[in-house]
Amino acid sequence: MTQRPRPLVMGIVNVTPDSFSDGGQHFDAARAIVHGRGLIAAGADWLDIGGESTRPGAQPVSEAEELKRVVPVIEGLAGTGIPLSIDTMKPGVARAAISAGASLWNDVNALRADDALETAAELGCQICLMHMQGAPQTMQADPVYEDVVAEVETFLLARAEAAIEAGVPRESIWLDPGIGFGKTLTHNLALMAALPRLAGLGFPVLFGASRKRFIAALNGDAPADQRLGGSLAAALHAARSGARMIRVHDVRETVQALKIQAAIASAP
Repeated sequence: MTQRPRPLVMGIVNVTPDSFSDGGQHFDAARAIVHGRGLIAAGADWLDIGGESTRPGAQPVSEAEELKRVVPVIEGLAGTGIPLSIDTMKPGVARAAISAGASLWNDVNALRADDALETAAELGCQICLMHMQGAPQTMQADPVYEDVVAEVETFLLARAEAAIEAGVPRESIWLDPGIGFGKTLTHNLALMAALPRLAGLGFPVLFGASRKRFIAALNGDAPADQRLGGSLAAALHAARSGARMIRVHDVRETVQALKIQAAIASAP
């Protein structure tokens, strides 16, 4: 039996005191590095390191503080052989992170900051462009769309074109529909249902729904650390829908679920 390839799994390393699920758990370089190595042992194909929370209502941090949080962690994980991603909206942080050993800039702001497009082209790294309506501080206040799928699709294609025009190679661009970033439950479900359409736009899709609030909205307000079942359901759906990488907290469980799904799909 030949298994169909499963999506890559990106493990989350939050070096923050206030991320929605694991804020403060790995809020120093040593603990974050240990956590990252644990995710690698659990089967992570990538690690995504972030030093500024983007949960709803999160307050921004200075560039200096973000650099202090993430650069030592990237340096500590750069020799593991696993590719690293920097989760930041700041071009200066991206520049330092790529220099320290990261190879993907995961930008929830889709390179809309001053000099972000030019920096991305100069760095020559992979880029993930995510859709977000508003900013983390206010994005969940009252998100409104006429057609969420069409609007997210139009936005992502426009940002990809802007990146290409700035000099980012087309083959270096990933897209992320931004589940939970300025979306209601209805918006999130519509985007997840439309993942095959988004995966057909000509760019690989990075999908992240791990432990997000929409799961609790469908399941009795379950706290973040009790959303594994919903996270796995979303990950399996994303895999079936064409996502190329899935960003998760629970790496071991997600890898196992994806392997089983791929084996069943490949059974004679």
